[in-house]
Order: sequence, then structure tokens, then C-alpha cells
Amino acid sequence: MPLMSKYQLTCEVEPQYLSEQSSPDEDLYAFAYTITITNTGDMTAQLISRHWIIDDAQGHTEEVKGLGVVGNQPLLRPGESFQYTSGTRLQTPNGTMRGSFFCVAEDGERFEALVPEFALSAGASGAGPGAARVLH
Repeated sequence: MPLMSKYQLTCEVEPQYLSEQSSPDEDLYAFAYTITITNTGDMTAQLISRHWIIDDAQGHTEEVKGLGVVGNQPLLRPGESFQYTSGTRLQTPNGTMRGSFFCVAEDGERFEALVPEFALSAGASGAGPGAARVLH
């Protein structure tokens, strides 16, 4: 049985293809992703920064790093959640994203909350929030 950490944030992702903001004729595919971060640990923690790795279907990789998420550095007490929506653009109709959030607990301990790789797909199977899937 795995040990539960007192420092733990769980991340859920719901990606969505944005056809109205895409131009396939110009190799431009827009995606939104909604992230829900939940403090499943025993200690209050603050999200400080983010790190994303975005891969398209042609092997092009983009790294994105920055403070907070959508202008916020949410402080999450045990059991609390924070949800935000952001987006990315690819030059191919399919790709993947994965990443992490750097966090600091109220006792000063630093830790990372990992976001498992998830698919970005402009195909019919990925054209809506109900089609979201996380890759393991």
C-alpha cells in the first residue's frame, strides 16, 4: 500500500480542440485544457510555478515555464481545489502535453505536483471535453 504524503497535489486534465480558433490549411491547431488541482495531502500548499513540455506529431518540442497559472499562485488547504483553463497551439492536428507544478508547503517544504501526459487531438475522437483521455 503506497504511503500518502502530507505534500500532495493531484492534477486532472480535460483537453479540448478549438476548431473555431484553428486553421488546418495553415497548419494551426488550437487547443484548450482545463486543469483541476486538488490538495490531497495533509498540509496547506501554494502553487508557485509551472513547467510544460508540449510535443507535436512531427517531433517538435516546446517548453513553457513561468510563475503561477493564469496570473494566480493559489494557496490550497487540504481538500481544496483550484481550476483554470489555458491553451496551446500546435502545427499538427495531434500532440501531447505533460508537466509539473512547483509548490511550497506551509512548513517550507518544496515539492512538485506532476501532470501525467495527455493527448491533444483535432480528430473526431478528440473534438470535445467528453473525449479527453490521460495517457499512462
